[in-house]
Amino acid sequence: MLMEGLWSKRRILEIYLNVVELGDDVFGVESAAQRFFRCSPAALTTEQAALLAAALPRPRAHRVDAPPPSMRKHQAAILQRMSWCGVELVEPLAGTGRSVYPR
Repeated sequence: MLMEGLWSKRRILEIYLNVVELGDDVFGVESAAQRFFRCSPAALTTEQAALLAAALPRPRAHRVDAPPPSMRKHQAAILQRMSWCGVELVEPLAGTGRSVYPR
């Protein structure tokens, strides 16, 4: 509750994305994007970003580099939800060539 009083939701999400475990010895979206897709987070496709999101909250059981069918199903559900939000909300977070982590 203290963080929610001090930081915006966006800032909390930024911090989380910098430290979240997304595989064995893979911490943060930057490391995950480099390890699994050989690109920066800004260059991730929506499908790749949804696959990373589908790994949560059990990244050791839901491996990004060998996703089981249940994880692919979760990825599809995430992509569906993203489409409901509209491209205009997703595009500012990816493909801009800039970091998704404002300094």
